Amino acid sequence: QVQLVESGGGLVQAGESLRLSCAASGVIFSITTMGWYRQAPGKERELVAAVTSGGSTNYADSVKGRFTISRDNAKNMVYLQMNSLKPEDTAVYYCNAHRNRWPQYDYWGQGTQVTVSS
Repeated sequence: QVQLVESGGGLVQAGESLRLSCAASGVIFSITTMGWYRQAPGKERELVAAVTSGGSTNYADSVKGRFTISRDNAKNMVYLQMNSLKPEDTAVYYCNAHRNRWPQYDYWGQGTQVTVSS
C-alpha cells in the first residue's frame, strides 16, 4: 500500500520560511521522481519543484531562487525548503511520486495547507 504523508504547512507572514516534508512508503523510493505541486483557490494545480532519481531538479519560474527541493533516499523522504514566502505562495501543497516508465505510477499525498499573510 502506497502512502505519501505531508507535514510542515502552516500560517506565516510574508518573508518568512517553511520546510515541508513528505514521507513515502510502499514504493521503491530510489527509482521514483518526487515532486511538490500546489493548488490555490480558483487556480489549476501546478508543479512547484521536482527531483528525479538521479538528482536532477526542476522548479517553477515563480519559485526559482527561493525554494529548494531535496530527497533523502535512506529515509524515503522528500523536502521543500521555502524561503522568502509571498502571499501568492498560499496554496495546498501536495507530495507526488511518479514514474514514466514501467512500473508506471502516479501517487499523491493528502496535501498540507500553506498560508502566507501580507
